[in-house]
Amino acid sequence: MLSPKYRKLQDSLAGLPGIGKKTAGRLAMHIITQKSTNSLDIANAITDAIQSISHCSICNMLSETDPCPVCEDKERDNRLLCVVENTLDVYLFEEIHSFKGRYFVLGHLLSPMHGIGPDEIRFDLLTKYLQDNPVEELVLALSPSVEGETTISFIAEQLEKSSIRISRLSTGLPFGSNIEYANSVTLANAFRNRTNL
Repeated sequence: MLSPKYRKLQDSLAGLPGIGKKTAGRLAMHIITQKSTNSLDIANAITDAIQSISHCSICNMLSETDPCPVCEDKERDNRLLCVVENTLDVYLFEEIHSFKGRYFVLGHLLSPMHGIGPDEIRFDLLTKYLQDNPVEELVLALSPSVEGETTISFIAEQLEKSSIRISRLSTGLPFGSNIEYANSVTLANAFRNRTNL
C-alpha cells in the first residue's frame, strides 16, 4: 500500500500542465528516493520563486522587481505593444530579437467555459496602459487556438474606435498549436508577416 504522503506528492505533481498520473508517480518516487539535499533544494527553489516573483504593476509580467526589467528598459519603443498570454511568451519573443517594443501579459485567454472573462485577462490594466502610453501599434501575439481567437476578437472589438493600429501574428503558426512550441524561425516569420485587424 502506497504512503498517503507519497500519494499527496503524486497528486500535486499531476496537477502541473503536461504531467499525467504515471509521470507524476515517477517524479514523486524520484524526488523521494534522491539524496535528501537534492530534493530539499528543489523544494526550497520552488518556495523561493513563489515568494520572490510577482506581477509587474505596469505590464503584468512575472518578475522579481516592480516595475519589471522590460518596463524599466528606456531603449524600448513605447509606440509598439505586444500582447501575449504569459510571461514565458515574452522570453520566447525576446530570444528571437525581432521585437523592440514593450509587452503586456494577459495571464489567461478568454474562456467562458472555464470562467475566464475580461477581468481574468486584466483587460482593465491593458486599457489603462493604452491610455497612459503613446501606443501606435498593438500586436496581438496569441496562440492560434479557439481561446486565442476569442481573445483576439474581443480585444479588437473593444478597441475598434481607438486610433491604435491592431495587428496579429501571421497564421504561419498552425491553428490549435501553442506559441511556446514554435521554433524561432516560425516565430520570427510570424512577427514579420503580422496582419492588421
